[in-house]
Amino acid sequence: MNGWEAFVTILGLAAITLVTRTFFLVSERELVLPDWVKRGLRYAPLAALAAVLVPEIVMSHGHLIGTWQDARLFAVAAASAYFFWRRGILGTIVTGMAVLIPLKLGLGW
Repeated sequence: MNGWEAFVTILGLAAITLVTRTFFLVSERELVLPDWVKRGLRYAPLAALAAVLVPEIVMSHGHLIGTWQDARLFAVAAASAYFFWRRGILGTIVTGMAVLIPLKLGLGW
């Protein structure tokens, strides 16, 4: 791809992005979403978070973890236990890191 083709591609992608993101703002009246869409959108953040975190926890270098001696598994278990006990986000992060770092640095997991 030469410079001209790259420039046209970038302009096309920018135009598509602009149109799709401003579509709801251009309308003169408010667009009403059906109730089933609203219910489904409530789960979108959780689904996105799970889609990012689960592969990071259970996979290493594109393959499933083959041993239980992985610091991430213990950190997730400890962080989950803390969250269900106290329901605090900051404490969950601190607990997970407090388990992850010693296992990674101390035991080399």
